[in-house]
Amino acid sequence: MATVLSSIVHATAVSLRTKDPRRASPTASSGKHRFQRGLTVCMAAKEKAEITFAPFQEVKQELATVSKVDQSSQSFARSNYEVSCEIAVNDQINIEYNISYIYHSMFAFFDRDNVGLPGFAEYFRQSSEEEREHAEKLMREQTRRGGRVKLQSILLPETEFNNKDKGDALYAMELSLSLEKLNFQKLLALHKVAADAEDAQLADFIEGNFLHEQVRDIKRVSEYVSQLRRVGKGLGVFEFDKYLSDDIKNGA
Repeated sequence: MATVLSSIVHATAVSLRTKDPRRASPTASSGKHRFQRGLTVCMAAKEKAEITFAPFQEVKQELATVSKVDQSSQSFARSNYEVSCEIAVNDQINIEYNISYIYHSMFAFFDRDNVGLPGFAEYFRQSSEEEREHAEKLMREQTRRGGRVKLQSILLPETEFNNKDKGDALYAMELSLSLEKLNFQKLLALHKVAADAEDAQLADFIEGNFLHEQVRDIKRVSEYVSQLRRVGKGLGVFEFDKYLSDDIKNGA
């Protein structure tokens, strides 16, 4: 009996020593610490994840605004786009189309057999196409910002470009210079509307896609006007037309 009791006491003592953290083996203690550190990291990661994906108050407000948008009549994409900018962009689209229409009329005039200036015809055809491309760029920007394109009426252009004193070539090129300068002023006015509305995107769009190109075109047409004033109305115009054709072929 004593022997059995002694064995039970010994076994209990061994069991207690094993469960005592102070008597645990170094390997067991190290494993426990690693587990605790891993648990701490996991909890921290969970808390961080919850913070990262928690919606901010501003997002909640914007979500409430988006939820109220009527898809049939309003744009989801519209953000910080003032009505004044939308109206100004539509006005500029109309200007670009009007100028394109005038250039197309000039192309048709110089393409006549009794005028016979194919260089001028191609120059004004390309000019018309360029202005139409500008209108389409503005239309894309309008819809990209959530605005609505509203096309307006286009004025009936002249169909005859003969001038008693200047001749057809010089008169048409001076008219072109006037149109390019007018368009530049209209683009500056559009840029000012964007600046007043603190619309950095629209202002940058106008600067990057139109203003530099417009200044370049004004310089080029100014040179053509100066040269045509030197050559007169006869053979000089014929020679200038060939020069203009070469200029177009070279991508000037």
